[in-house]
Amino acid sequence: MYNSQKEINMNLFDYKIPKKGEEFTTLLKHKNIKIIRIVSSNDFDSIEYCQDEDEWVVLLEGKATLRIEQKEVTLTKGETLFIPAKTPHQILEMESGTVWLAVHIF
Repeated sequence: MYNSQKEINMNLFDYKIPKKGEEFTTLLKHKNIKIIRIVSSNDFDSIEYCQDEDEWVVLLEGKATLRIEQKEVTLTKGETLFIPAKTPHQILEMESGTVWLAVHIF
């Protein structure tokens, strides 16, 4: 059943590229998942993450290079990556305007 107070109707491609860093928009939180749209600039802090939940990402636009388990992985538009819980990962480089869809599975 549709609940207008909990669901948001939006266009994934209606965004502005931040001048610095990244913009995170939670699209859905339901039971054991959270779906986030991330819009990235190429001016960002390269932080190593090690999350308690699994994460699946797809690149909707742009290009990004990550380090995961001491290997470099480059993603381009349409490519996906599964990052198991407790796996250290870090974004090394990104094109301005890179757009991600991240699904966190708790």
